[in-house]
Amino acid sequence: MRNSESNAPRRQLKADAFGSVTLVGGAGGHTIERDVACARWWLRPISRWVASREARALQRLSPLEGFARVLSWDGRVLVRSYIEGAPMQEAQPRNIAFYRHAWRLLRDMHRRGVSHNDLAKEPNWLVTPAGAPALTDFQMAIFGPPRSRRMRLLAREDLRHLLKHKRTYCPERLTSIERRLLARRSWFRAVWFASAKPVYRFVTRRVFRWQDNEGRGG
Repeated sequence: MRNSESNAPRRQLKADAFGSVTLVGGAGGHTIERDVACARWWLRPISRWVASREARALQRLSPLEGFARVLSWDGRVLVRSYIEGAPMQEAQPRNIAFYRHAWRLLRDMHRRGVSHNDLAKEPNWLVTPAGAPALTDFQMAIFGPPRSRRMRLLAREDLRHLLKHKRTYCPERLTSIERRLLARRSWFRAVWFASAKPVYRFVTRRVFRWQDNEGRGG
C-alpha cells in the first residue's frame, strides 16, 4: 500500500502552481510524494511532464548513492525515497572532501546520460549527516548519449555550477584548472542568458513568485 493511502504522518513541504510536495513518515522510513493533480488546471500537463522527467532521471541513476530512488509513479503522484540532509545554503560545506565527492557524483550521473541542468540553486544540493553530497529536484533534467557534444556541454555547465559553490564556501582550495574553467564562458551559457533566461525570470518571478536560489524540489 502506498504511504499516501495509509495513516502515516504527513507534512507538506511545499505547495505551488505545479502541485504539492509532502514528507510522509511510516514504519519503513520517510518518503517524498510529489502530487501533480493539485496543480493549476492550465499547468497540469507541464507539471506532469516535469514530474515524469524527474522519475526518468532517478530511475536511470538508481541505485547510485546520493540520489533518491523512485518507489512509484502513476502519472499523478511520484513517490521517491527520502534523503536526510541540509540544503547547501544552510550547511555551507567548507570541507574539500565534500567537493571531491560531489565531483564523483556528477561524473557518475553524466556517465548514465543525465544532466541535472539546475545546479546553480543551492537548495538542489544536500549535505547529509555524514557530510556527503546528494542531489535533488531533477525536474529540469536532460538526457542523451554521454559522449554527445550536447551532453558534454551540459555536463560542463553542471560542473561549473559546482565550482561556483566551491568558490563561495571553499575558495582557497580551487585549483588553477578549476579557476580557468570558471573563467571560460560557453556558447551554451551565452545563448541561455541572452534568450531563455529573461523569459525564465519573468515566468518564475512574476507568474509563480519564486525567488532566485529558492528550492523547488522536495
